[in-house]
Amino acid sequence: MEEVTRQWGPPWREDRRIGRFQRRRWAHPGSGVVAGFFHVIGANNAAGEAGVFRPLTGWVYALLLVGPFALLWRKRFPVTVFVVAVAASIGFATFAAPRWSYAVAPAIALFNLARMGRPWPAVIGAGASYLAYFAICWAFADHLGVPVGARPGPREAVFLAVTPIVLIFLGGASKVRSEHMVEMLKVRAERERAKKEQERRQASEERLRMARELHDVLGHHLSLINVQAGVGLHLMDKQPEQAREALTAIKTASAEALREVRAVLDVMRAENESAPRQPALGLNRLEELTADAGLPITTKVTGDDRPLPPEVDRAAYRIIQEALTNVRKHAGPGATASIAVDYLPTALHLAIRNEGPDAAEAGSDPGEGTGIAGMRERAQSLGGSVEAGPVDGGFLVSVLLPTPDDGSLS
Repeated sequence: MEEVTRQWGPPWREDRRIGRFQRRRWAHPGSGVVAGFFHVIGANNAAGEAGVFRPLTGWVYALLLVGPFALLWRKRFPVTVFVVAVAASIGFATFAAPRWSYAVAPAIALFNLARMGRPWPAVIGAGASYLAYFAICWAFADHLGVPVGARPGPREAVFLAVTPIVLIFLGGASKVRSEHMVEMLKVRAERERAKKEQERRQASEERLRMARELHDVLGHHLSLINVQAGVGLHLMDKQPEQAREALTAIKTASAEALREVRAVLDVMRAENESAPRQPALGLNRLEELTADAGLPITTKVTGDDRPLPPEVDRAAYRIIQEALTNVRKHAGPGATASIAVDYLPTALHLAIRNEGPDAAEAGSDPGEGTGIAGMRERAQSLGGSVEAGPVDGGFLVSVLLPTPDDGSLS
């Protein structure tokens, strides 16, 4: 797993390729080529102007190219490369007139040292190099046999004092910029991950909502069809007219189920459409719901009947629908139900009670995640609650759904 992470890690992580794509052991040769070009061309120009006091033999050119060649390892050994480049340039400077072109490799090495976050080695190295150069080519020039033309003057002293300061500053600024870019990449990647996680979570919630809606629709109507089919089979031979009524009820329930399934799918396909294709489900269809329930139901509405938030209205309808489905499935023949809807000032209270031979079992549901559990989940998603349990001679489902006026549920 670690190897996979390294290979396909984010762009700011080093060594994100393995095998032959692993990070190179040396830096890009471009800087070394540029430095070598300036060193050789500068030496040739100086020689043409009698600024070099020794013949440009092979070992002299080798001395000129030591620093540029060492730059290939500046990423792995920044301090060592800087020391080597400075030593080679000072060695050549002992028999050549002072020129900036001999110091390109040390300048690149010093910039690299600061850019890699080594400010103190850069400062100390620059100061030590400055002192060493002037000690060799000025203070001890006579003892070391340095030609007079190779000795730096005041102008060179000022230039060599200011240039390292500028290089260290630019290297540090480059490091800060690189770190800022890395941080920006991390933030961008984190935002992308958060966005994908949010999309994944929304998709998961949408699937759960669709499953819950389809369960409510199909569970209600299929249980009604099951009851009516049993009645039809029982009365088919003895009372064909009543069997016909049962078949008519089955046809009506199946048509209603198909219509509601289409409504759910339409909502899922076009969640943001301004007008739904099917009438919204809510307590305004409570009378229709109880009429199709297939058992005697009494309904009582109290309080200030008012428009509810769409999500509360739909949840109330679905919870009542699921409660009636449970009554049909578990309460047995002869069961009756009552529905009480109470509009409180800041909430909606529902009470669905049933009585029958097996009323105490009306709240149970063998399917995990359905029945009362589904009602409770739907209510809790809106900040409400569901209480269910047996009461004297029956089973009661009590629901409380908040109805804030500030639209905080949406």
